[in-house]
Amino acid sequence: MNFGNEKIKPGSLGKPAPYYNVTLIDEDGNEVEDGEVGEIVVDMTNGRFPGLFMEYFGDPAKTKSVMHDGYYHTSDNAWRDEDGYFWFTGRNDDVIKCSGYRIGTFEVESVLMQHPAVVECAVTAAPDEVRGQVVKATIILNKDYTPSDELKKDIQNFVKQTTAPYKYPRIIDFVDSLPKTISGKIKRKDIK
Repeated sequence: MNFGNEKIKPGSLGKPAPYYNVTLIDEDGNEVEDGEVGEIVVDMTNGRFPGLFMEYFGDPAKTKSVMHDGYYHTSDNAWRDEDGYFWFTGRNDDVIKCSGYRIGTFEVESVLMQHPAVVECAVTAAPDEVRGQVVKATIILNKDYTPSDELKKDIQNFVKQTTAPYKYPRIIDFVDSLPKTISGKIKRKDIK
């Protein structure tokens, strides 16, 4: 979303191009404040804009699922900083609801990837009787590390210190490989 000569903030999506009215809304359709996570939407109250597709061919129900209430819904979540830059947190369908908190899998994966023991990871939801869901991390370790309960605790503490404490993975599985599609995307459904 970086436009023209805007300053680039590494890790951010950038600022929306001025031609498009892009904002963030909550589940009730209200715009969120800076620092709050919301869905990235494009305002279409003044009509469609160039470059936006017209419809899902032959699937009016799917088209309606993303184009309603005057917005084009991207299903991507982000937060906006005080300078107007957007920061991606994940997809709507990749959100874990734990004890009333909405936790983006992408955000937790990004933190996990900063730990020196982690080569690759996938974060998914695991069912929990008390919390509804909890964060589960499936991790491929760096060859210099051996799976252990101490390493699990170290990784959990790292996540707690790097992001909000409630986002840490309560379940950690160490694996040799992750299931992937032909194009290299991790198959989260197979991990669940």
